[in-house]
Amino acid sequence: DSIQTLYNESLDSPAGSVSQVKDCTMALMQLAKGQGGLTVFVIGHVNKEGSIAGPKVLEHMVDCVLYFEGDQHTSYRILRAAKNRFGATNEIGVFEMRDEGLTEVENPSEMLLSGRPDDAPGTCVTCVMEGMRPVLAEIQALVVTSAGGSPRRTSNGFDYNRAAMLLAVLEKRGGLRVSACDAYLNIIGGLSLDEPAADLAAVVALASSYVDRPIPSDLVAIGEVGLTGELRTVNQLAQRISEVRRLGFRKCVIPAHRAGNLGTFPGLELLPARNIGEAIQAALHPKE
Repeated sequence: DSIQTLYNESLDSPAGSVSQVKDCTMALMQLAKGQGGLTVFVIGHVNKEGSIAGPKVLEHMVDCVLYFEGDQHTSYRILRAAKNRFGATNEIGVFEMRDEGLTEVENPSEMLLSGRPDDAPGTCVTCVMEGMRPVLAEIQALVVTSAGGSPRRTSNGFDYNRAAMLLAVLEKRGGLRVSACDAYLNIIGGLSLDEPAADLAAVVALASSYVDRPIPSDLVAIGEVGLTGELRTVNQLAQRISEVRRLGFRKCVIPAHRAGNLGTFPGLELLPARNIGEAIQAALHPKE
C-alpha cells in the first residue's frame, strides 16, 4: 500500500493527513538509518498532474524521489530521479517490460529511433539531455489544411504553449502560412521534451510536413528558436553532437555562432544556420 494509507493508531488524525504521513515516514526513516545496510522504498500516489499526491512534506523528508513513468500502450518504462540528496538529479534509467520482468535498455537512443520511416515528410531527430545523458528523440509533425474556422493545435510530449509559439514564428519568420492549418506534434517513445534544444527539430518537422518534402534520414537538428526566428545555442552541444555521430548520422544543423569552436567530428557534417529560414533550407534542400 502507499504511504497515504498507513496510519499510527496513537494519532487522532485520519490516514493520509499531514501528521500521519509525517509520522509514518519518520518511523520508516528511523528504521532504515538505525540499521546498517537497510534500504526502504516508500510508495506514494501520483495525482493527475504527475506529482506526488498528498502533503509536500513527504518529498522533503526522504533522501531520494524516483518517478516511474511510462505509457500503458508501450513496453518501455523510464525511472527518473527528481531528487537525490547524495547524488545527481534528473538522471534516468530506461527499461523494457518483458515476460520475465523489467530489462535495462542500455542504448535508449537506438530504442527511441527504432522503426523510424524513411523518406517520410514531417519527421526530424533531435538530441536532448536527460540528466547527463544525451538521448536522441524523434519529433513527428503533421500539418494539414483546416476544415473549420479555428485551426486545431495538438501536441503529445511537447509543451503546448511552446508549440503554438513555434508555429507563430514559423509563419512570421519562415514565410509558411501555417495559421490556416491544423498542426499536430508527437514525440515518439513516450518521452516528454521540455528543453529548448528541441525547438529547431520541431520547426523543421513542421515545415517538412507543410511543404510535403522529406528530411534526409541521416540529419539531426539541435537548437533553440527565438521569437525573431534566430537560433540560440544550447548547453553541452559538443556532447550532443558526439552522440549524434556515434549513432551514424551524417549531418547536423546547429546554431551558426557555435560552429567555429566545436572542433571536428569525423564522418559528421555540421550545417550552421543563423535563423529558421537557413535551417529549413539546409534540411529540406540539401546541397548535392
